[in-house]
Amino acid sequence: MKRKHTRYSRPKRPFDKERIDEEAGIKKEFGLKNKKEIWRAEAKIKSMREKAKKLISADSEEQKALFTRLKKIGFDVNSIADVLSLDKKDYLNRRLQTIVVKKKIAKTQKSARQLITHKKILVGEKVVSSPSYIVPIDLEKRVILKKASEHKK
Repeated sequence: MKRKHTRYSRPKRPFDKERIDEEAGIKKEFGLKNKKEIWRAEAKIKSMREKAKKLISADSEEQKALFTRLKKIGFDVNSIADVLSLDKKDYLNRRLQTIVVKKKIAKTQKSARQLITHKKILVGEKVVSSPSYIVPIDLEKRVILKKASEHKK
């Protein structure tokens, strides 16, 4: 069996008061289960920035390919500087859990998380049971609550 690799890295200073307070606020704002989810978002943003840095000297077609990929996810980027200025909050705003609250399907982040894990939310035609699912911009309008008749299936 292959070892599952971590998709995040722990903070270098584990007892940094400012970071702990900031993460606690983000955790509460986005209704996250634990701080690993914040670290995972940071890792994703970091990898996007690294790709952008490699493409600084590349031709414009490769840069546009990166921009279109990020626009499909839902980031408003038109230049390398925009990609480098992305923040973990931008990434966390694209999560299914946050979008369910924004669309007023659920009143709170925690209730949104519960609806998603209990398989009551449809994205397009499919049931998604992961609150950390990054919703593409074209599917954002198609996030709905399952009908009561469909719950029993």
